[in-house]
Amino acid sequence: MQPKLIALDLDGTTLNPQAQITSKTKIILKKAQAAGHLVTIVTGRPYRLSANYYDELKLTTPMINFNGALGHIPHFHWKKEYQKTFPREIISELLDQKQKIGIKVIAAEAKESLLIDQPQNLKSDFFPAQVSERQILKKSRLKSDPAAVTLLVEKAQETKIAHWLKANFGSYVNVGVWGGESPIIELEPHGIDKAFGLAYLAKNLGISRQNIIAFGDEHNDREMIEYAGLGVVMQNGTSALKKAADEITPLDNAHDGLADYLQEKLQLG
Repeated sequence: MQPKLIALDLDGTTLNPQAQITSKTKIILKKAQAAGHLVTIVTGRPYRLSANYYDELKLTTPMINFNGALGHIPHFHWKKEYQKTFPREIISELLDQKQKIGIKVIAAEAKESLLIDQPQNLKSDFFPAQVSERQILKKSRLKSDPAAVTLLVEKAQETKIAHWLKANFGSYVNVGVWGGESPIIELEPHGIDKAFGLAYLAKNLGISRQNIIAFGDEHNDREMIEYAGLGVVMQNGTSALKKAADEITPLDNAHDGLADYLQEKLQLG
C-alpha cells in the first residue's frame, strides 16, 4: 500500500464530544504512522487551540490552522511556512459598525497574536474569558493584518450580518457561518480554504492527491473533502457535507468513528 497523507479535522472528527482524543484514536494514528503513513491536522482552530492536540499525537508533520490560512511546523522553523492575511482595515470597519449591525464580540488572530474587543465567557475557547490589557482589541493596536477574525453575533441577525459581510468585504474574505448553538461567523482570506492548505502540504511532502485521505464533519471541511483522493465524512457530519463524501464512517465521533474507519481501511490490526 502506498503511503497516505491522513488529514484530520479536529472538532467533531478527531475529537470526541468532550473535545478529547480517545486512547483508541491515539493508538490507531500511531499505528498508521508506524506503517509509513503521514498524519496531519487541518483545522479552523488557531494555533493556540490546537498545539496541545498536535503534541498529544506526537506529530512532526506541518499543521494547517485558520482553515488554510496558516501552514507551519509547531516548535520548529520551517522554511516553507506561510500565513495568508487580509486587510486590518476591515476590523476597523467592524468596530465602527458593531452596535449598528448586531456584532457582540470581535476576535482577530494570527499565528502568535490575539486581539479581542471584550472577553466572553462562552463554551467556545475562540473567545477567551480572560485576556491581558495588551490583547484588548482597539484600532490603535491593529499593527498587522489578521489571518482570521471570529465574530459572535446576535442570533436573530446572523444571516443578515453574513450577507452584509459578503456584500462589503467579499472580495477580501471568505465568510463562514458556524453550525451549533452559538451564532458565530468566521472570516478568512478570500480564496483560502482547507483544500488550499492540504494541497500545499501534499506538494511539499511529496504525496499525490489520490493518496490523500481527509476527514471532516462541517461546512468548512467541504473543499478539503472534495479535494482529497478519499474524502471521508463522519457519521455525525452535516447532511450537506455527507453529499460531498466519498465515504461516511459507520460510527460517529462519540464512538471512535475515525479510528474505527482507519483501522479497517488501512488494515492496522
